[in-house]
Amino acid sequence: MFFGLLQHPTVLTLLNIYGRAMLYRVPGLLGIGSVVFQLTHAAVVQQESLSHALNPYPTKPRVTFRPDGTFKITVFSDLHYGENAWDDWGPLQDVHSTALMNKVLPSEKPDYVVLNGDLITGENGFKENATVYVDQIIAPLNKLRIPFSSTHGNHDNQANISHIEEIKREQRLAPLSYTRAAPKGIGGPSGPGTYWVPVYKTARAFSPSLILWFFDSQGGFSEGANEPLPDWVDETVAGWIREQTAMMDAAWGPAEDHRGSLAFVHIPPHAIQSVSYNLDNITNPGLNDDFLGEGSTQASSDSANDSKDQPFWDALNKHVKNLHAVISGHDHGNEWCAREPTKDVIFCFDKHSGYGGYSSDTWGHGVRNILFKSTKPHDSVETWIRLEEGETRARVVLDKNYK
Repeated sequence: MFFGLLQHPTVLTLLNIYGRAMLYRVPGLLGIGSVVFQLTHAAVVQQESLSHALNPYPTKPRVTFRPDGTFKITVFSDLHYGENAWDDWGPLQDVHSTALMNKVLPSEKPDYVVLNGDLITGENGFKENATVYVDQIIAPLNKLRIPFSSTHGNHDNQANISHIEEIKREQRLAPLSYTRAAPKGIGGPSGPGTYWVPVYKTARAFSPSLILWFFDSQGGFSEGANEPLPDWVDETVAGWIREQTAMMDAAWGPAEDHRGSLAFVHIPPHAIQSVSYNLDNITNPGLNDDFLGEGSTQASSDSANDSKDQPFWDALNKHVKNLHAVISGHDHGNEWCAREPTKDVIFCFDKHSGYGGYSSDTWGHGVRNILFKSTKPHDSVETWIRLEEGETRARVVLDKNYK
């Protein structure tokens, strides 16, 4: 950090003047040494202050890599709790989904868990009980004391429930929830769940080695009025990404050689639709049973809204460096990874985890695992699908060689 500050143009100029003063013993210039010291000290204090301000979780334990330098994330997607509570089959689905979590978590032993959208089938919920399903979802995580974050999906915005209500419920009941709301004015009124989580090499590290980004793709219907909502990441998020990454660079140094990134968003970006037309079973293994058409990606349900997520997509890929992958749920029948050529970024689908929501007898239920084998931002990351009973498939290595 200190040596980085010495490269600041103002500090370099003063050091040059002070060096000449020392060489020729010019009395009036020798005081420059004090100025250099004070300026450098002030810059150090300013950088440390900015770094402290960038800690969004001052009361929570730091999320860290393991001592061996690895970090494992397990993703539960599209749990869809709360379907048809008035029928026997609805609550039974929730029992099966909880059983899946209780089986997978002790087996996989993740360092972090992501709940990637559509936690609840909100259209089946009532005002009195809709957010209570959050309690069931987070119970296995609380029991095992696993840190986690959530994104929210189109089914989490409905007549009797909203993203912000689920966020507040989770924050109140889960001490190790790192889910938070975006600053006011970011994400649009129906997309408050945009934020990032730092992951450090050790609990004492000055700066994080990995940033987990979470974006709210909105969707669903407005609470109370029950009117359709935008189903894309709001354009205000683009400026927020630019601002946050600039602050990170100022506090921790440029990301290129210091920090990796991984992004989660429930509804896939619109650019992924064209990617889905050119898959093969070798490079892109895994289930591919959902055709990406109307409503399958952001802003695709109405042709008038095509590419409304473009500002977000552009900003994400321009400003977030060392982005290992963008990971989505939403389309229950897909579990593949592929490279999006226009941005040269890898995209992956989750695995449909919950017994709620649409499905097929042949799809099964499970999770996506993501394994970081090192804290170095350019090292490869491994990912695969794990089914409920333990079978694994669709294992790929995410790096510059992945096509």
